[in-house]
Amino acid sequence: MTLDQARLDAFVGRMLGELGAASIVPLVRIGDELGLYAALRDAGPTTPRALAERTRTHERCIREWLAAHAAAGYLDYDPINDSFEMTPEQAAVFADPESPVNMLGGFEVIASSVVDAPRVAEAFRSGKGLGWHERCDCLFSGVERFFRAGYHEHLVRDWLPALDGVVEKLKQGGRVADVGCGHGASTILMAQAFPRSNFAGFDYHAGSIQRARVAAERAGVSANTRFAALAATDVPVRGFDLVTMFDCLHDMGDPVGAASHLRTTLSADGVLMLVEPMAGDRLEDNLNAVGRLYYASSTMICTPVSMAQEVGLALGAQAGEARLAEVLAEAGFSRVRRAAETPFNMILEARP
Repeated sequence: MTLDQARLDAFVGRMLGELGAASIVPLVRIGDELGLYAALRDAGPTTPRALAERTRTHERCIREWLAAHAAAGYLDYDPINDSFEMTPEQAAVFADPESPVNMLGGFEVIASSVVDAPRVAEAFRSGKGLGWHERCDCLFSGVERFFRAGYHEHLVRDWLPALDGVVEKLKQGGRVADVGCGHGASTILMAQAFPRSNFAGFDYHAGSIQRARVAAERAGVSANTRFAALAATDVPVRGFDLVTMFDCLHDMGDPVGAASHLRTTLSADGVLMLVEPMAGDRLEDNLNAVGRLYYASSTMICTPVSMAQEVGLALGAQAGEARLAEVLAEAGFSRVRRAAETPFNMILEARP
């Protein structure tokens, strides 16, 4: 096989960029854990010594950490004053927990995949998958942080109003089931926005449910929220006005069975809101930056999680709207439409 030297050089150059991006993941996790980003945001231009003093860390380690971030373009460096500074844009990504583009949770998810890689490799061999409850704890918190940024920005302002008649019901006092709620970020956001409505969060992972209860109490919404460690197929039939599923249907072993049961829990004019990762219907539609991230996450997390359950359909995080609509139709929903979208999510409205 003859190599094209120009193409090889370009590809090797790209790989250097890939290795640099991968190698900084643990540095971001360290900066997150030690509060370095918040300190940089508050300090303005600062030297390694000043940042080390502010954060009670070792100056030599901090200098190398800062240099790596500057080389990556994550911080700005002033060689005259030997100081480092975080721009407002960099702060939005690293230092503002309420920013819609905060990415720290994503780095936490990637770190969890590295920890779990040996067991995922075994799932490749056995085909038995690897359950959500068997994963590194930082996956649970990372997923909550990563997705909460988008939910905080869009859920109440854009997604719920895109559903016909739902906001009016919630303002008056409706009943909502948030299925696959994890740490309860989506449940709490809705409960804060609609205090007259009652919200029930369900997730089979008991540890996440415990965290959700604590988070709801801290947010002051314990009065109109409750949480239970139940699988989607065990959600009680209580005539819900709205059932929500945020980035979780594709993780389920039997998404048809789950959706079919949840249809029976709805009131006669109830709505299922399905939030799923943005994806086209064909592989070639997803060969882009978002698809790259989601296919990697699907390989390491979503697909083996589904395979570890009964049926093990393994939709994957890039199933696409047409495949999701097929699942909902098979589950008995008669009307499905795309109600809203972002570069990262599609929001489907399904009615019985």
